[in-house]
Amino acid sequence: MKNNRRDFLKQSAATIATMAVGSPISQLLTSCGVKNTENATADSVIVLFMAGGMAHTETFDPKKYTPFSKGMKSDSVLSTFKAVPTALDGVSFSEGLESIGKVLNKGTVIRSYVAADLGHILHTRHQYNWHTCYEPPQSVVVPHLGSWIAKELGPKNEVIPPFINIGQRFDVGEGEELKAFHSAGFLGSEFGPFMIPDPTKGLDSVRPPVGMSLKRFESRNQLYEKLVNESAMGEFGSDYQKESLKRSMEQAYILLNSPEAKAFDLSQEPKEKYDVYNTGKFGLGCLMAKRLVDQGARYITVTTEYVPFEGWDTHENGHTRLVDMKKMIDAPIAQLIKDLDESGRLDRTLVIVASEFSRDMLMEGRPDLRVLDQVEQPDVIEDIKNYGMHRHFTDGCSMLMFGGGIKKGSVFGKTADERPCKTVEKPIKIAEVHQTIYHALGIAPDTNYEIEKRPFYTTPDGKGKVEMDLLEKKVQGVS
Repeated sequence: MKNNRRDFLKQSAATIATMAVGSPISQLLTSCGVKNTENATADSVIVLFMAGGMAHTETFDPKKYTPFSKGMKSDSVLSTFKAVPTALDGVSFSEGLESIGKVLNKGTVIRSYVAADLGHILHTRHQYNWHTCYEPPQSVVVPHLGSWIAKELGPKNEVIPPFINIGQRFDVGEGEELKAFHSAGFLGSEFGPFMIPDPTKGLDSVRPPVGMSLKRFESRNQLYEKLVNESAMGEFGSDYQKESLKRSMEQAYILLNSPEAKAFDLSQEPKEKYDVYNTGKFGLGCLMAKRLVDQGARYITVTTEYVPFEGWDTHENGHTRLVDMKKMIDAPIAQLIKDLDESGRLDRTLVIVASEFSRDMLMEGRPDLRVLDQVEQPDVIEDIKNYGMHRHFTDGCSMLMFGGGIKKGSVFGKTADERPCKTVEKPIKIAEVHQTIYHALGIAPDTNYEIEKRPFYTTPDGKGKVEMDLLEKKVQGVS
């Protein structure tokens, strides 16, 4: 595992170094795709990412419930939570997600997402794949989904960064690997993520450090620009790269002085609403996402944050850990959907709840492509720490989609009711997910730029297909 992670990091670092000295990207000034935004059904996207591997049988696709008892057999456990009804007749979620279940009539639950086969399973490799649509490593720095959207559509509000990432730090766990896909790559720095590691300190992201005046901050900004000009980027970078970096710096300065900066101040939210969202960093990140969409944000990711062996990364104590994780996400996600709906913004805002892959108690990988087990699981369970889904499962994952032209009150796909609980109907992969998002936004499927003398598409080789069954019939003809 360490060698694979180290190889991935080396490849990513080498690619970033190549960008620093200026890849040939003079052709990047125009896209090779034709937008159709007048027929788009969404203007903004919010991705709520359950980093670490959210077990489908413990969340949005529950199976037979088996309560804990000492001496029980591991292979008898499919779900460690009871199933509870949702707003849709005959459709259940896992216990602890009652609030989200009550708003399912406003969206679609996907039960057949199939993660990529990337060999030995590493979280950051699969997260890279989910967020970029490409398998690592690549010979260029691949743009994040949010960067493609920011580049193709531009900001809705010139003051608000078009791509905002809330909740992920890079100074914990696999920070360098996470940086590899939090990038606009060849599209330019101005389309990269505006990072807010902690939403409770959101204003700190848009104002100078304590004790620094605006005048001194401006002086620092000029000094920074001078240092950039004297760096490898300044000496070897293309004019496009240097101009993009300069624009990103200017955008940050404009935001600092704007009234819209108040959107980052959660203390201005009414207390009764703040309290619903206040389940921790993730919940307050959902609140910030709502406030930023109100101000014209284009693309926002809110993550539960990936830190190895924490959160959804349940190598042990799967059941007890998920009790707390559900308390963290249930009320905020449901409230976000309700608030967007009540304000009239849900119709034009595509909200996605997803994870890099699922989990199972016994299966590592998928039935037809088993990989090396990374977690020991006894045949007989004597300790509560072994009660839950601990291994990485890629053949049946759940996802939610709301708003932006997505069907309301719908179920897409199906997994088997017995182990292995794999996808048995309507498998959907990441290229189809991304192309459906682009379709809703009016971004053409053939959008590409010439990189290293070859076209580089939003999905590998431009082969991603729109999944029409996820869309309301009235918008399926949009191209």
